This record gives sequence, C-alpha cells and structure tokens, in this order.
Amino acid sequence: MGGDRAPEIVVHGMAIAAERHPSARFLLVGDEAKLAPLLKQHKRAANACTVLHTPDAIAGDLKPTAALRMRRASMRIAIDTVAAGNAAGVVSAGNTGALMALAKIVIKTMPGIDRPAMAAIAPSVRGDVVMLDLGANVACDTRNLVEFAVMGDVFARTVLGLTAPSIGLLNVGSEELKGDDRIRAAAEVLRETHIGPQFHGFVEGHDITAGTTDVVVTDGFTGNVALKTLEGTAKLVLQLLRQAFTASTQAKLGYLLARGELDRLREVVDPRRYNGAVLLGLNGVVVKSHGGTDAQGFAHAVDVGMDMVVHRFNERIREGLGRIPAQPKRQNGQSAPGGVAGMGAKNGSAGGDDGERLAAAR
Repeated sequence: MGGDRAPEIVVHGMAIAAERHPSARFLLVGDEAKLAPLLKQHKRAANACTVLHTPDAIAGDLKPTAALRMRRASMRIAIDTVAAGNAAGVVSAGNTGALMALAKIVIKTMPGIDRPAMAAIAPSVRGDVVMLDLGANVACDTRNLVEFAVMGDVFARTVLGLTAPSIGLLNVGSEELKGDDRIRAAAEVLRETHIGPQFHGFVEGHDITAGTTDVVVTDGFTGNVALKTLEGTAKLVLQLLRQAFTASTQAKLGYLLARGELDRLREVVDPRRYNGAVLLGLNGVVVKSHGGTDAQGFAHAVDVGMDMVVHRFNERIREGLGRIPAQPKRQNGQSAPGGVAGMGAKNGSAGGDDGERLAAAR
C-alpha cells in the first residue's frame, strides 16, 4: 500500500515478478477491498500472491516513532512475517524511515553486525557499482565501515555475480594519509582480512562513475549525498540532451541518426533498472523500492530481493564476518588502533533467510 501510485503499480509489478519467478510465492499485505479488483486484472499476480488483509497503512510522511505504534499497519505485518520466519524478505515502496525503524527493531540485526547498511547499485562506465551505506547511518565508526565492506563484497557477489569484487573506501583523496582516523583505521583492518586482496584502497567521488572499484564503502551521510548527486546528474544529462536535440531542424535530424545509441544511453541510466535498495545486516531480506517508481521498477526491486533469498545472502554474510577476528576493546568501548571493537558481539534474533516467499508491502 506504499508508494506514490500504490497499490496499482505494486500489483502490476507483482505480475511482472511472477512471470520472472514462476516458482515463487508472495504475500501481498494490504487492503483486500483495493487489492482484489487489481488482482482480477493481473492473473499472474493473482496466481502467485496470497493476500494478508489489513485496512491500516503507514502514511508516507508519518514519523518512524509513530509508525512503530501501528501494529496492524501493512508494513508492520509484512515485517512481522519475516521476523516469524513465514517469509524470507519484504519489499516495500512505502515510508523509508518507518521501514528502516521497523526492520531494525522487529527483524533485528544479525549476530556480529553493529548497524545495518543500505546498499544499492549505480551505473558506471565499466558496469554496475555497489554503494553503501546510503543513509541508514549518518555517522559511522571504523567497525561499521569494515562491516559495510564485508556486506558489500557479498552483495556484489550475489547481485552482480562477481567472483572477486574490488572494494574502495570513499575518501577526500586516494593517498594513504588522506581522511580521518576512522577511515584510515578501517583501511588497515580491511588489508588484514580475507577480502584484503580485493581491497583497492581509497577512492574519490569521480571514481564512482569511472567504475574504479566494484564496491564503494562510505558512511550514510556521504553516501546519500553522493547517490542523490548521481541521480541529479543523470537527470541533468538527459534533459540537456533533450534540449540539444530539439533546438533546430538539424538537431532533430541528428537525433534520428543517433537514436539507437541514445536509446541505449537512456536504458543505462534508467532509474528503474537500479530500483531496490537493500537494508543489509538484518535477520531477513529487506528491500526498499523508490516510492515514485512504476511497475517495472517495483518488479526490479522484487528481483533484487529474490536474488538475496535464492543465493542465501545472509548466510554468506555470516561466513564473511566469521572470518574477521574480534579485536580487543579499549575501556571506553572504542576500537583498538587499527582494529574493530567487539566484532564478535551478538544481538538480534533468528529470522528466515531462505525459501522463496517474499512479503510485498506496505
């Protein structure tokens, strides 16, 4: 029930997803009175989905603290199904803050994960690039950055199919002395881990679109700014091209000659192709679809969720974290120099991370 054009685009998107994943089964959480007529229009979705009825939905502008109290809201019920192991993941185009708050409190973080991170894919001249964190954590310490790198490595292997993705830490320069203590310490730790051979070192903003590394790791504040800048730049380029090719008769003729290549460019930067940010580090798969996407974009978000489930993403994260030794703590709880505090600390509770059921909601 979440998103600018919900539930229409969600049901239509589920029809597309059901065609791509014929063996999958989905729980569609929301107002049955609104969903039933739409399912009649989309038979594939109707055959693949079971409706969990609730009339309540979390508004897009509702504060997360208020959303936590809405226990019968569609988003809450969808997340509850994951926490109970009745679904392997949740896909939502609804309120981002509410989704992150509910996921962290109800599904909880995996053992060994201090904070979850939001990851997504962006285009570059060399192919797709994984970026994280994109806003789940405004401030991060050394431990968080190391965990993000491990999760980003598994994400790139799972979603992009890379066997040994290269990893970079986003910094204000590529030199080893650049950046603050936390990022330099994270680099030292990563060089000593099992992903050390894949660790490229520091990268700068222009390296994202250049595809210098397959994974770009940063804190949520910087990552969110970088992502929004990339999105804005893509829109600017397309708008300028549109203006240039409609400026004169000759320009229009030029467009006809270059139409094939321009269509390919539009496809590369199409935001629907990159829809579906994943909240990594939880006891279940949580995928955030853009609220303004269409059916194709929502279906792509479901594709991302299915990749995470089928390829047992969470188990691979646990394996990766298990290969990073716990570091000694200082008395104030901060990381020892060059180390990561409390990597072995446990929190969270078990939740399903396998199977082929996803709860598509809010």
